[in-house]
Amino acid sequence: MCDSHYHHHELTKKQIITYSILFIFAIFNPLIGFSGVLVYLGIYFYISRDILKKALSFKILDENFLMAIATIGALCLKDYKEAIAVVFLYKIGEFLQEVSTKKSKKSIVELMNLKVESANVIKNGIVTEKKPKEVEIGQTIIVKTGEKVPLDGIINKGEAELDLSALNGESNLRYVSINEEVPSGAIVTSGYIELKVLKPYSESTLKKILDLIDNSKDKKSKSEKYITKFAKIYTPVVVIMAILLAFIAPLLLQGSFSTWIERSLTFLVISCPCALVISIPLSFFCAIGVLSKKAILVKGSKFIELLSKINVIVFDKTGTLTKGKFEIAKIESKSNEVSDSEVLKVAASIEKFSNHPIAKAIVDSYKNNDYYTINNISETPGVGISAVINNDLYSITKNKESKDNKTCVCITKNSAVIGQIELKDSIKDSSYKTIEELKKRKIKTYVLSGDSATTTKEVCKKLKIENWYSNLLPLDKVNKLKSILNPKNTTAYIGDGINDAAVIKLSDIGIAMGAYGADCAIEAADVVIGNDDTRKIISAIDISKKTISIIKGNIIFILSVKILLLVLGALGLMTMWLAVAGDVGVTLLAILNSLTLLKVKHYGDV
Repeated sequence: MCDSHYHHHELTKKQIITYSILFIFAIFNPLIGFSGVLVYLGIYFYISRDILKKALSFKILDENFLMAIATIGALCLKDYKEAIAVVFLYKIGEFLQEVSTKKSKKSIVELMNLKVESANVIKNGIVTEKKPKEVEIGQTIIVKTGEKVPLDGIINKGEAELDLSALNGESNLRYVSINEEVPSGAIVTSGYIELKVLKPYSESTLKKILDLIDNSKDKKSKSEKYITKFAKIYTPVVVIMAILLAFIAPLLLQGSFSTWIERSLTFLVISCPCALVISIPLSFFCAIGVLSKKAILVKGSKFIELLSKINVIVFDKTGTLTKGKFEIAKIESKSNEVSDSEVLKVAASIEKFSNHPIAKAIVDSYKNNDYYTINNISETPGVGISAVINNDLYSITKNKESKDNKTCVCITKNSAVIGQIELKDSIKDSSYKTIEELKKRKIKTYVLSGDSATTTKEVCKKLKIENWYSNLLPLDKVNKLKSILNPKNTTAYIGDGINDAAVIKLSDIGIAMGAYGADCAIEAADVVIGNDDTRKIISAIDISKKTISIIKGNIIFILSVKILLLVLGALGLMTMWLAVAGDVGVTLLAILNSLTLLKVKHYGDV
């Protein structure tokens, strides 16, 4: 009943019914003599064929190996019915475990409510229904009220209100119209839109999210790796103890060889570590599902474990603690030859090629479509952007020091300053509560910012963060983070995932804020938070701690019961039937305990 089983071979109801009929026939087998033995052997080998096949692989001495030895030993002792009963009960337990796992997966998918089955492609006025993976880039799809957006696209007709809560937890509806991009997985609550497909399904926002969840089990945690190491030592020890029980105990203690051999075989059945191997990955899977519901994507179970241990968090400022949605406070020409409006036009013409929050604010404030033709565009993260307009080199760089808690950018033409734009940003409401909750949990906080000392100090003062560093380029951030990292601590870095990719990768656990659809964020970060609510970090930490608590509880419970059953088996007070029943029972109780994660309320729940 181990984790590896149900990914490669799933038991069906039809198989279980067949096994049940064969088991009943074996119990009431009317045949005697050689023909009766052949019937027993035929039923045994039919039901246990998968177990025997895996046992012969010898990849690792696992529970299949133990079950094979135990039941073949029972056959040698002519306990045919008992051998068949053991493999039958084992299959029943395996089936129940699969049902439990499927149920947890189903509830996770329902919680996420993301999958889209079809896309309506329109061409020459004719609508054709296709699977999302069959739709090509450049084709036009239509999405009506009540439907989910199947693929990432840009609106070329219509307008609508979108529900993005399943993607990023955003509670407010978002209005979209022509030339705006729409992510797959969004729900059109009202309106009608036609979208030009920008990405194939395999590269869509929705597919990436689903893949992250589906493949998260591939990145094992230390606890899961512990089980593999445990099995490599545990199984040989158990086999040696069973051999001693079978052949040494009769010489030292009273009883026949057949009696002690039967006890050793029962001992082997009891020793199967299935409950541990099943419940630990399932707990992590449930945690990943619960976090997904909250728009927190975790790339693997090992990161759940790391989240639970975080005691230092390093924040990027802009777009993480602050809204990152700059507004222009002032435009000022620094040359008699250039007007304020001309300064904005130059800046907008160049900045429309950048994804930086400051660039977006400048472009949004420019209401015209009359842009300059740009050549030789070049952007250096943390420094600025430059381009050639009419054979003149223009550059836009951020001032090292800002005034009155405002961010300033300087526009130059052939190295001569022609203007300055002041922008203002504001702290997210959620940041205040987040820092407060982190302090309650005794988690130390830092801020690494590329912004000026004046602005950074002002933000940190309001949030009551004592440790902060300003005027940092991406490489400076890397060096500063190296000085903060300590093997004794688990340090998380939280940034927007665009200019912070290097530090996100360097940290013990990298977290990207509000970055669905940003390829660099998804690839660099270990955890992706789908909206701009920093309180999600608290939820992630609390849920992870709860998960580890459940896993530790399961381990203690399982090992305690195992030891008791092993002692009873060695003393001959446990039949092989009861041994399997006990193993199945312990496994199911551990699974049920793991599934409680799906129901527990956590910080941030409404």
